[in-house]
Amino acid sequence: MNPANRREAIEESLEDERQGADILMVKPALAYLDVVREIRNASNLPLAVYNVSGEYAMLKHAGSAGLIDYERIMIETLISFKRAGADIIITYHAKEACELLNSK
Repeated sequence: MNPANRREAIEESLEDERQGADILMVKPALAYLDVVREIRNASNLPLAVYNVSGEYAMLKHAGSAGLIDYERIMIETLISFKRAGADIIITYHAKEACELLNSK
């Protein structure tokens, strides 16, 4: 699939639905939030996003280098997935996000 072709990504997802998929997934998530929104608008199936290891590593390294407020940007990133239309978020940030959210 051509990553520059949004229409192809959406059509592939809808074809998966026609073939009986129970859940649709967008992977990687962060660079394809527009595709997540389009699929959400076109389908009622549960929609999962996979926040891949490279996206996770970018935030971890930027946080370690003092370039970003890691916890704030991590939560903003996870919220962006939900806001785009994800029902399920698969992420390496899961444990930290749960701990942070439970501490508030």
